[in-house]
This record gives sequence, structure tokens and C-alpha cells, in this order.
Amino acid sequence: MVSVQSEVEARLNEIRSKVESGERLDREDGLFLFREDVPLHEVGELADLVRRRKNGHFAYYNINTHLNPTNVCVYRCIFCAFRADLRDERAYVMSDDQIRARAQEAVDHGCTEIHIVGGLHHQKPFEWYRDLIALIHEAQPTLHIKGWTAVEINWFEFLTKRSVEEILRELIDAGLGSLPGGGAEIFHPEVRSRICEHKADAGKWLDIHRTAHGLGLRTNCTMLYGHIETAYHRVDHLLRLRELQDETGGFQTFVPLAFHPENTGLSHLRKPNAIEDLRVIAVSRLLLDNIPHVKAYWVMLGIGTAQAALAYGADDFDGTVRHELIYHDAGATTPQQLTVEEIQRLIREAGCEPVERDTLYRRVLRDPTCWQRWEVGAPIAAAEAG
Repeated sequence: MVSVQSEVEARLNEIRSKVESGERLDREDGLFLFREDVPLHEVGELADLVRRRKNGHFAYYNINTHLNPTNVCVYRCIFCAFRADLRDERAYVMSDDQIRARAQEAVDHGCTEIHIVGGLHHQKPFEWYRDLIALIHEAQPTLHIKGWTAVEINWFEFLTKRSVEEILRELIDAGLGSLPGGGAEIFHPEVRSRICEHKADAGKWLDIHRTAHGLGLRTNCTMLYGHIETAYHRVDHLLRLRELQDETGGFQTFVPLAFHPENTGLSHLRKPNAIEDLRVIAVSRLLLDNIPHVKAYWVMLGIGTAQAALAYGADDFDGTVRHELIYHDAGATTPQQLTVEEIQRLIREAGCEPVERDTLYRRVLRDPTCWQRWEVGAPIAAAEAG
């Protein structure tokens, strides 16, 4: 009789042969790799092989700040601790002066990127969201603006009764540089209908990113895991992202987002542990063979797990992340920000070479006489990374 252990070893050897030869993994491979009886360290070794093949010994970071201009939101997603009702004592809307000050602070601290997401304020017209982009771009034109998730773009579509392409073109004219990957959550309707039933569905989310890619915008993509989803839902989600990337090539980075249940409608759940986090990162790296980068978002993973993730398929540590609110409201106990020196040390301790990048993965070259002055080099080629 063949033991279960022998069956696992045989199946893992088949997958290892696929990975080593550059053959694409399929749905059944992904489901197998998520099994708890499949040794995590072996899955991690395979993911690390793919990471090194794509990005060599480099691990990327950027100097960035977050801007959440309002927490008032028309939606009531049960996993969200950030949103507030209009008359909630927690509710806020940032003024133009506050937004200008945040952009100035970003530049003063050497940031190359400002990341903008927030609530869908039902009393604000589309022009408020567009003009916010223009306000920042006009005040600080060196900042790359990564703003408004596909869910927000879908809301703008509802507000204006205009096409996604028209909306994106207007935002690009205002100064938008790229789209973040938020709002993807879990695509499968069995899960999505329970955690965010009124939000843009999977088809709409993917179509908005497809349109953005067609206009030359680079975007990120995400998956919120560790709540009510199963391995089947995770694999389904990852393969939908891979399929769109085959079509457009517009995704830069996949960001696995570990669910934090505190202060949410799912507070009875426990948050994912480090073993689960590392398996999600490793399997994602193996299935998403056509997406260049996988991010270890230290704000959600915790610094230690994010550092370990650099040996499990991740090649990006995110950045300094000034003023992050959404996940700290959900109980994240990580620092409010990290210094460049801390990030570089953590990356080197993990055995990688830190590389400062801009949002489009071009090397950032700092003026040694004035750290706040910088310029970008060419994108780092795979050969250089090797």
C-alpha cells in the first residue's frame, strides 16, 4: 500500500519538475500546494527558485506615503474597520489644505509615490475625486500618484453615467500615474456576495483593470485572504488574475493581503498565522508566473513574516508607508512607518540586496548632496538582477 506521505512526495516531485522546466502550473497543482500536509519549506524553495529566476538577489522598496482623504463610505463591507457613516463621530473629510500639506510632507521626506484610497463618500461628486488628483499633481509634480481602486472607478462610473475609459482618461489628464490593486478581495461569488455584496463584482474589477492596461496605466492586483474563503476560492482568484495578465500584461505586482479581523464584522475569526501567510505568498508566486513581482506588505504581515517572505517568493517589501490608516484601524500592530535604513537592514538580513524603486520599478538614483533630490534610471532587467 502506498502511504499518504509517498503520494504527497510523488505529487510534489511532479510539480517540482514543472517549475524547474518553466512549465505552467494548473488549478489542481495550486489546490495541492495549499494542502497543509504538503511541506511548506519545499513549496517555499520552489517559489524562491521562481523569484530568483525573475528578480535575482534583489528585493525592492520605495519611499511612499498613503493618503486616505475620507473614511465616509456608502458601502458596508463586513471585513472593513476603516469606513464610517456620515454622522459617525469617527467620520472625516480632508480639506484641500490638509491634502496639500500631506503632499508637501511627502516630498520633504523624499517620497516618490503617494498612494490614494479611501471611502466612497456619497455626497461628493466625481469632480471632487478628480480634482484631488489634480491638486496634488499641480502642487508636487514629482510625486507619482497611485490612486483609486477599481471599486472607486466603478463608483465614479455610477456617479457620472460615463464609461470607464472616459473616466480613466480624465483622471490621467489630471495627473493619475497608476492604479492600486485594492478592492479585489476574493473574486468568487460564493465569498464575494457574503463579504462585500454591493461592491464591484469580479467581472467589473477585472474589466476596469483591462481598460486601464489598454490606456497604458500599470496597475497592481491583490487578494484578501484568511477569512471565510477556502483554498479553492484562492486558486480561482489567482487564476483569474493570471488570465487577465496573459491578455494585457499590465499588472506589475501582486499583493497578498492578510485579513485583520479586529473591529470588523468578522471579529470572531482569528487572523492568519505566519505559516498560512508564507504558504499564500509561495503558492501565489508559483501560480502567477506572468506577474513580475510579489509584495510582502509588512504593514499587514508583520515585519518578521514579511522578512521571511523574501525567501518564500516575495521580492518587494513595499516601502516606508507613512500615514497608513486602513489596516491599523483593523488592529494591525506594526509601526506607522519604517525608515529607509530599517528597510535596507531587514532586506539584507534576509539575504537580498535592497534596491530603491519608483512605482514603475525603475531604479531611484539619489543625489548624494541632497537626499530629497532624485531621478529614475531604466527598469532593472532580469539579467542585471541575476
